Amino acid sequence: MHRTKLLFWVVLLCCTLGSDATSTLGEDSVNGITHVWANTGEDKVTQEDLRATRDVDATLNSTWDGESIRLFSARNESVAFNLVLEAGTGKAFEVTVSFDLLTGPEGAQITGRSAQPDEDLFNYVGRDIELFYIRYLPIKGISKLAYDHYDERHIPKRLRRPYDANGYGSGTWEDRPDHDKSYPDIAIPLELQQPFEIPANSNQSIWADIYIPPDARPGLYEGKVKITQQGRQTHQIPVQVEVLAFALPDLPSARTMMFFSKENVNQRYLRERYPRDIKDPKLIQESQTIVDRHFQMAHRHKMSLIDGYLPVNEVATEWTDRLTGKLFTAARGYRGVGEGVGNNVYSIGTYGSWSRSDATEASLQKESDAWVRWFEEQKFKTPTDYFLFLIDESSDFPQIEKWSQWVKKNPGIGRQLPTMATVPAPKAWQHAPTLVIPTSTMTVGKTQDWDNAVRHYQQSPDHRYFMYNGYRPASGSLTTEDDGIALRELAWGQFKMKVERWFIWESTYYNNFQGGQGETNVFEQAQTFGGKSDRDPVMGETGWNYNNGDGVMFYPGTDKIFPKASYDLPGPIASLRLKHWRRGLQDCDYLTLAAAIDPQRVDEIVRRMVPKILWEYGIDNEDDPTWVRTDISWSTNPDDWEAARRELAEIILKESVQDEP
Repeated sequence: MHRTKLLFWVVLLCCTLGSDATSTLGEDSVNGITHVWANTGEDKVTQEDLRATRDVDATLNSTWDGESIRLFSARNESVAFNLVLEAGTGKAFEVTVSFDLLTGPEGAQITGRSAQPDEDLFNYVGRDIELFYIRYLPIKGISKLAYDHYDERHIPKRLRRPYDANGYGSGTWEDRPDHDKSYPDIAIPLELQQPFEIPANSNQSIWADIYIPPDARPGLYEGKVKITQQGRQTHQIPVQVEVLAFALPDLPSARTMMFFSKENVNQRYLRERYPRDIKDPKLIQESQTIVDRHFQMAHRHKMSLIDGYLPVNEVATEWTDRLTGKLFTAARGYRGVGEGVGNNVYSIGTYGSWSRSDATEASLQKESDAWVRWFEEQKFKTPTDYFLFLIDESSDFPQIEKWSQWVKKNPGIGRQLPTMATVPAPKAWQHAPTLVIPTSTMTVGKTQDWDNAVRHYQQSPDHRYFMYNGYRPASGSLTTEDDGIALRELAWGQFKMKVERWFIWESTYYNNFQGGQGETNVFEQAQTFGGKSDRDPVMGETGWNYNNGDGVMFYPGTDKIFPKASYDLPGPIASLRLKHWRRGLQDCDYLTLAAAIDPQRVDEIVRRMVPKILWEYGIDNEDDPTWVRTDISWSTNPDDWEAARRELAEIILKESVQDEP
């Protein structure tokens, strides 16, 4: 047969069969993509990883059977898959990926649409399916702040050196399997990148988010991911989503709060940290819109944002729509979980930004009266936590206790204002007993001390208990190179230990002032926190509290500090870590629903998935309660977590069937 005709029939056959990772054409064809496969995205595939090229069977997982993508979901839940396109031999040119339709029972549809690369990307109506082009960041050194290094088992698995039974490591930076590898984290809307190229001997991930509407018909939904190269369709991947007959709640079962800096956002997008100071109405409105889009993106990921201090007479201007839920409606371009539901938390004077330096008992009581009165007058339909953030990570417990007592002794309505500080619970219980909400972080701790203190706060009607950040081995961390399970596990730990709210210290830390590094090009550099002073033969690039990804959960859609990196978008770009954490928060909804039906079975599942968490690890030396030698207790295999989610779903579904008439 003539060679041109033969090539035509090979292309046609591949397209007809819905070709999978094995659909490969000749080196001189358009098919630079040699394999296509998928996973949940929690097994982070580095850009250099040609897994299917090495062994196709190594790509099989609970989501990918070698031919198709299979997911299950409750209603009002977002599920996702990560499509990996490998160019194992030669460069792939002019690649496009499309996936915008799932068809289910009786013709029911879940759809997406391509958005224009401007304001329209922040209009989520009609976009229940979204695709993202994933960008990578090189891991040049181990995060020092997120995990201690005396025990290799504290470090994420793919960056551990060889180690003995006690966790003592041997070897150098180059002995860490993922040294200098490029980790996926930046989720660019695919509309901004198509068509794209894939360099030879590398891969490209395309992430798909699928939101299942609350009114979706239960049953099997099917669609296809289509891939073209140089204008020709070369792959067609079947996608199946089983929609289950129950819905997740709009208000998350596991509550969160995540700080973001308006000043950092304004500096990147507008080159003006304080638009209100220059009294430019257009600039002020532009800033407000950009900030509100951060709130919407967080809300779509089941997270709540907090910011810095505003006087009580100014808070209504910026915050009313966020707290009433008006910001999260179709009229404002919002679609997703929690439509019409408010932000559910407000921090007064985050990080002690209220006027504490000249505070007196009388002035603090007057201000607390004003805040409580304002919140009571609003009558928000969404239950809203609010509190006075006294101070951050301070050991000045007499001062914390004094401020707390001033509020508590208020003869007016302000005595109802909860006080909060980021301090260890055992220390707060002992030295600042009037503080209402201790918010603790930890790597290790003495189990009995923490058990007693936390039990006290959780059982007291006048107190509450929050946690913040994440550090191994106590919990998963927020670093770029941590396992994709890390933030999912964090949420399970929150459920297990009955932590009312989990606080993430920052999400827009673009200016690394604490490390003396200044503005960070977050699209090129993984290290966002701490110093960068030298290169260690064991740690790689390093410095004081060197950390990758710390404080950056949103990437700036517009970057006027580094204009070559800018996408000129009037709103944020998500990190994959937002999506990983959302998975865990949604799992907590499953856990809560299932626990109301079969608490004993749920307790067994939780103890299997997170046998030890936080202070349960204990310490190795009573005289030096700062360390413990241990591996993490939880599995890093995403299939184990998906199996647990399926178990929880079966518990919920069994009750749903019994309730049917």
